[in-house]
Amino acid sequence: MDEIMEPEEISVGVVGLGLMGSSIVAALLLSGHPVKAVAPLPDELAGASDRILNQIRHAEEADLLSRPLEACLARLTVSGDYGVLHDCRLVLECVTEKIAVKQTVYRKIADAVAGDAVIASNTSAIPISMLQRFVPNPERFMGIHWAEPAYMTRFMEITCGMQTSLERANWAFELAHQWQKEPTLLRKDIRGFVTNRLMYAIYREAFHLVETGAASMDNIDKAFRYDSGSWMTMMGIFRRMDYTGLQDYPEIFRRIFPLLSNSEAVPELMKPLMEKQLRGTQSVQGLYEYTEEEAREWDKAFAVFNKDIFQLAARYPFRTDPRIG
Repeated sequence: MDEIMEPEEISVGVVGLGLMGSSIVAALLLSGHPVKAVAPLPDELAGASDRILNQIRHAEEADLLSRPLEACLARLTVSGDYGVLHDCRLVLECVTEKIAVKQTVYRKIADAVAGDAVIASNTSAIPISMLQRFVPNPERFMGIHWAEPAYMTRFMEITCGMQTSLERANWAFELAHQWQKEPTLLRKDIRGFVTNRLMYAIYREAFHLVETGAASMDNIDKAFRYDSGSWMTMMGIFRRMDYTGLQDYPEIFRRIFPLLSNSEAVPELMKPLMEKQLRGTQSVQGLYEYTEEEAREWDKAFAVFNKDIFQLAARYPFRTDPRIG
């Protein structure tokens, strides 16, 4: 790959303009890239420009706009035509987590871009080694996993598949720093990657505690917020262990690990929610119940929180080599 250029010199494509895709478009525009945004579905195309504009305005309200809003929008092309991707050096796929759909999208992207253009998926679960089989020149394919909202979070996972060129992955890794990210580079393709494997281990244990009557959902949420939540942003997991001292951990591990849930089943609490197709705050009913006003307040509070946590993390810039072998 060439050396990293300024974002203004690198056209980036995004295919899939739902909530996550349009959020990624906003993040790239804020970083200075010309962005070619492709909506595979007519319904997505109809509201895409307004979604992207609203997200950039949200970033502006959070003081994250380093360029005039008009300058950001001037670099945006929104289309249903894959042909607009022809000059993109990087294209990010952000469509539904269905392999057949992704396979069709990759074929259309590959037909539109140069043979050495990097193609990446925002998937959070499907193995990259599986997906790159659908791409000509699979060494250029990788996972680039963003967190929502993409323009207000520092998280990013870059994942290599079995055939991914490490040179290209390193290029994306360096570029991600220009997006104001603190990326990790996974050289080994593991299902679920790092973030999901950690979080779903926590979800499993939390459901286990509720279902065995050890604690209520509300108490578990409070315990997690006011203990783990009070230090995670600053130091992560392993630095937390160093900070608290290592001498007691081996004995704790021996006592606690055998007691943790190892279930492979969907938690019983989730089954009736799925049968009713409930979606939490989006449907005002889920694990908790909400009024319409409460659901709106959660959206507003989360927006403010993302601004606060983005700025808080920047105040404690302790860094090591974030690449994971």
